[in-house]
Amino acid sequence: MTAVLDTRTATGPAPLRLGALTVDPAVVLAPMAGITNPAFRTLCREFGAGLYVCEMITTRALVERNEKTLRMVRATAEERDAFSVQLYGVDPATVGRAVEMLVDECVAGTRPAHVDLNFGCPVPKVTRKGGGSALPWRRRLFEDIVTAAVRAAGDVPVTVKTRIGIDPEHHTYLDAGRIAQDAGAAAITLHGRTADQLYSGTADWSYIARLVETVDIPVLGNGDVWEADDALRMVAETGCAGVVVGRGCLGRPWLFGDLAAAFAGSSSRALPTLREVAAVMHRHATLLTAEHGEQHGCADFRKHVAWYLKGFSVGSATRRALAMVSSLDELAELLAGIEDQPYPTAVLGEPRGRTTPPRPVALPEGWLADRDDPRPPAGAELEVSGG
Repeated sequence: MTAVLDTRTATGPAPLRLGALTVDPAVVLAPMAGITNPAFRTLCREFGAGLYVCEMITTRALVERNEKTLRMVRATAEERDAFSVQLYGVDPATVGRAVEMLVDECVAGTRPAHVDLNFGCPVPKVTRKGGGSALPWRRRLFEDIVTAAVRAAGDVPVTVKTRIGIDPEHHTYLDAGRIAQDAGAAAITLHGRTADQLYSGTADWSYIARLVETVDIPVLGNGDVWEADDALRMVAETGCAGVVVGRGCLGRPWLFGDLAAAFAGSSSRALPTLREVAAVMHRHATLLTAEHGEQHGCADFRKHVAWYLKGFSVGSATRRALAMVSSLDELAELLAGIEDQPYPTAVLGEPRGRTTPPRPVALPEGWLADRDDPRPPAGAELEVSGG
């Protein structure tokens, strides 16, 4: 793949150690609903190295052995030594049971090397019931959930992912970090936004730096890592032990190769031509087809088209056709008809994926009244995995 040289010489952090698991480079693929399935994880792994987390798995659905959830939690052959699962749950007993199923019963087909707990989801359907990024406000409940997961996991490292807080008046990240550390969490990831920001504006990395100063466990930084040099800058500015990448890799799985190079001190960065991007697109669709069958695999691939083609000069008719593709042969024919062109460097560093505007966080009535209420929020358990 075509590469460009820049003048950066900084290196990234040391390999990340989570219990017996070593993540080198210290780069983690953030769970994204409908995105980080086995096909996308495989594609990212082919370009780089790190830890690739599956789509969010809800503990209730796992405990109830929901068929879709059991399929989603299956590890691929390439993940046998480093299968990573993110769990969402609001009840300590259910979370503990779900971790037991993963670690002791190996319902994923292999014993996971790492379990992450989601306390960062900001979407209203989750926060209005007290889940996701709303839950750390109830610090005793948060403590009970993390404790239950760590106890059930045994020697499998458990980490926590959260946000700064609910809004500017209700920060939770420092308490969450201290509690997670005391409960035995191996690391904590902080997204530099509050829940009311959703994915708007700019992530504030200064909160990541403050959390690094507050806790002894590794802190991973998340938010607005669009390019490898952003990751270097985040590490330099915050002292974080690694980075978690979400939207930045949408339509750009080669970003993980850039990150591996940057963390090793190399200035090599990938700038694929449109022909090279087309090959990656076809590979992605092929992996999805192998997983879901051609019809469903190609249908699932459609949402990736705009991300892959961002900034390229491709006619609207061709874009529409690609967004309706139904077979690998059709995809190959459409891609072959596009004239090759260099990578559009103007889009480097630009946001990708969701850019929803900020809005007040929907919370259960009385949620903010008692931070030490340990009761799980009623009706907050999700029945479907993936977000």
